Amino acid sequence: MVDERYWRHVRSFVRREGRLTNAQQRAIETLGSKYMLEFDAQPQDLGALFGREAPRYLEIGFGDGKVLAEMAAARPEVDFLGIEVHHPGVGSLLQLVDEQSLTNVRVICADVVEVLKTMLLDSAFDKVFMFFPDPWPKTRHRKRRLLQADFVALLQPKLKSAGMFHMATDWKDYAKHMLAVMNVAPGFSNMLADKTFIMRPVYRPLTKFEARGKRLGHEVWDLMFERCDDDH
Repeated sequence: MVDERYWRHVRSFVRREGRLTNAQQRAIETLGSKYMLEFDAQPQDLGALFGREAPRYLEIGFGDGKVLAEMAAARPEVDFLGIEVHHPGVGSLLQLVDEQSLTNVRVICADVVEVLKTMLLDSAFDKVFMFFPDPWPKTRHRKRRLLQADFVALLQPKLKSAGMFHMATDWKDYAKHMLAVMNVAPGFSNMLADKTFIMRPVYRPLTKFEARGKRLGHEVWDLMFERCDDDH
């Protein structure tokens, strides 16, 4: 059971977002009614939102939206829902959606915890992605890390049976934390036999930041877990 007290007092984000550019603001104003879903503390019909029934992927914290847009462009037969709390990132993604004429992307600008608790039905997604979340590296801030046991318990029912949860981080300490949390999380099974990290799947785009880091010798850790019906 998710500890409601935890989620009322601890946030995994701080609104330090920069100023919206004119283009980002314009994208939200002109495209928001078509591609954005306002926060509503009621379960939403995602089939109606996308106008079809198709495989459905969720990206949590999509940043500037480039990775989500690239994945959506490569998989037009899949519907992508992105959740991001920062408005500049939402505006950036909407620009990409418009430029690339993507019809399979929808966006929610809200706290992912509240969205999972109220807006999304169980067994709604085939895959969930969480790429490069804020690592909160200082010891006193680690309680703010999004990937915690309570969050995983909240997320797990939103995946279909045998659905996949794919995470990535470039912070070694956070990678170890993720692995420790997920390897004992009820209802999840590590998809790698030795229960460690996987190589980056080809469907996860390599960002410019990540490519630059690799040239400098920085590592990135990917984790992939499957929703299972039995504890492990």
